[in-house]
Amino acid sequence: MKVESFFDKNTFTVTYVVYDEQTRDAVVIDSVLDFDSHSGAITNESYLKVKNFLIESKLTLKNILETHAHADHLTAAPLFKKDFPNAGLVIGKAITLVQETFGPVFNLVDLDIDGSQFDVLLEDGSVLNAGSIKIEAISTPGHTPACMTYKIDNMIFTGDAIFMPDMGTGRCDFPKGSAVDLYNSIQKLYKLNDDTIVYVGHDYAPNGREYSWKTTIKELKEKNIQLKSSTSKEEFVEFRTKRDATLAAPKLLLPSIQVNIDAGHLPKSESNDKIYMKIPLNIKF
Repeated sequence: MKVESFFDKNTFTVTYVVYDEQTRDAVVIDSVLDFDSHSGAITNESYLKVKNFLIESKLTLKNILETHAHADHLTAAPLFKKDFPNAGLVIGKAITLVQETFGPVFNLVDLDIDGSQFDVLLEDGSVLNAGSIKIEAISTPGHTPACMTYKIDNMIFTGDAIFMPDMGTGRCDFPKGSAVDLYNSIQKLYKLNDDTIVYVGHDYAPNGREYSWKTTIKELKEKNIQLKSSTSKEEFVEFRTKRDATLAAPKLLLPSIQVNIDAGHLPKSESNDKIYMKIPLNIKF
């Protein structure tokens, strides 16, 4: 099994194409649709890089996987669905809880909150066969209640649950997030074989190092700055809670959430043929 990585420096997101060299079956994990919040411009450069790779490599896209409803970038899932109509869109079943939580925040009165925008809703322990690619679903809530880690062969794709050893773990201060849940989720991952290869969802290159998004369970257990195998639940929850209280909201939080809980579908155009995002105001006076 081969992995091709596509790093979007604007959102520090890594999109993965995992494919079988023999059968040419492939899946895409955590795609990116380019969005400039200053101008409102939406472009497809990141999508085209992945699309062109699939075509040039003569791969058959079987599934588009979302590790969760992202709060820092828009998903390009609808573009993949349009150009690769036989590929199913996959996410964790608890996306319904995220939809129930955030639908009212944006007053999305027409939003279906049953997950029906997605083709496949996976539960913990589910196995999805994407052609010749066997995908095992490991529920890893904490960052969001719907976070899912995908295991393919000796590799896992963790989304925002855990990052490179010098970056730590995902934040847990979004609605329905939980530092306790994240601790328990990562303990599940730490029970995997030490040589399990870990592909993370983001990298911010702390301290000026080169960007990197591939590590191992062994390295994380020994060196993760926020949660080693020796870290107690109490220590982690205290650290994560204090740390999260200092963090600003992600730059693309508001546009990303309202689009991604609806499987990446943009809002409907209005009478002037323009599309508008909603920004809930928090008036504090």
